[in-house]
Amino acid sequence: MSIAQRFSALALGLGLALLPGTVQAQEQDFSAVEIKTVPVAENVYVLLGEGGNIGVSAGPDGVFLIDDQFAPLTEKIRAAIAEISDQPIKFVLNTHWHFDHTGGNENLGKEGTIIVAHDNVYQRMSTDQFIEAFGMEVAPSPKAALPVISFSDTTTFYLNGDRICAFHVDPAHTDGDSIVHFHEANVIHMGDTYFNGIYPFIDTSSGGSIDGMIAAVEEVLELANDETVIIPGHGAISNRAELVVYYNLLKTVRDRVGAAIAQGQTLEQVLADSPLTDLDEKYGQGFLKPEQFLTIIYKDLSNP
Repeated sequence: MSIAQRFSALALGLGLALLPGTVQAQEQDFSAVEIKTVPVAENVYVLLGEGGNIGVSAGPDGVFLIDDQFAPLTEKIRAAIAEISDQPIKFVLNTHWHFDHTGGNENLGKEGTIIVAHDNVYQRMSTDQFIEAFGMEVAPSPKAALPVISFSDTTTFYLNGDRICAFHVDPAHTDGDSIVHFHEANVIHMGDTYFNGIYPFIDTSSGGSIDGMIAAVEEVLELANDETVIIPGHGAISNRAELVVYYNLLKTVRDRVGAAIAQGQTLEQVLADSPLTDLDEKYGQGFLKPEQFLTIIYKDLSNP
């Protein structure tokens, strides 16, 4: 199921208003979703299900989550965590505000889990939003789903024998992105600043930009070494070498579309010329069709 369909299905379930042109939503059956647990380092795991990849630190100090997918999956997520820890879920850190990463917030918040995120995540989740790429209005989240702690730059957790540092990057996927670095475990969770193997969704209506995506990847490349485990927001668990490939993809896309804009080409002309044709077969098989991705990049670079 595409991210647009995921968003639409969730919006339908919450009774949110969908504007004309939105992907027609169908009720999603989450009962078929399985949560897979992948150990990546001592006390650090990734949960794969439906939505953004979940990072987990599990140990004697409790459970620390990075993102929590969709509300109907909370029980399955709890069950998966119970297989690796008998400790409570103390914290969930949201890498950004989108529903496929924050959908479980309300369930966890009602149980006393402390929700943490960047300042802009609180701002967007607590007010009306509009996702232009999907033509979708999003109502404010209930109080229990909102972060109770927010930060502007960095915040650090000392848990389970590790120093877990979350740091904000300038507008990239959105204007509230956080990257999470497990220093001792040598693991980095990039949220949706990294889509592994597919064209990334850049939510320009939430402040995102391709230049910001490139800058965020540059920061991680400076932190990572050849042994670093890198967790993308979507796609397979990764490493520094694969992140370099993604970095080069972003720069290539920016340069090609930027050159077309500099030549005075309209969006229609750029779409007709298909400057990313050689990349589409490999990266255009995700939730964004090549034309959708190209349109987002063109509009972003046309309005710096």
